[in-house]
Amino acid sequence: MNEAHLHMIVNHFPIIGTIFGLGIIIFGLFFKNNTIKNTAYSLFIVAALFAFASMATGDGAEDMVKDMPNIGRKIIHEHEEMAEKLAIVLYVLGIISIFGIYTNVKNKAKANLVSYIAATVALVAVLLAMQTGTSGGEIRHTEIRENTGATLPEKVNKAE
Repeated sequence: MNEAHLHMIVNHFPIIGTIFGLGIIIFGLFFKNNTIKNTAYSLFIVAALFAFASMATGDGAEDMVKDMPNIGRKIIHEHEEMAEKLAIVLYVLGIISIFGIYTNVKNKAKANLVSYIAATVALVAVLLAMQTGTSGGEIRHTEIRENTGATLPEKVNKAE
């Protein structure tokens, strides 16, 4: 197993975990249930840890694919820039989540405010995660790129 393989294994959880966490924290806020909110916080913390692992394996993955045909350094650089922004937001969300669990367990007055802050940061993270995931997918999946520069061959009329 190489770093590109490791990167592909760990890079999905920060995206999926944050999406699920956002849905769960919204339910926790709606039902005013700290257990549900703590579940979301736990997902956000794990997503931040996986973001760290994804960032740690990203350079090795880049080294393996940067010189492949139809890849190019520009598209990898764009993905890397998006991933760095997402990682920072997820690290912040992880810290907020640790604080959120603490305030829920200790029944602090600000626990609900922390939940709303976490939900807002999670929404930003989900939006960044969508862009990061798409830019990462575009590295090897040229069919999802908006500007591939390639043209499809025209259909040949067999009746001629």
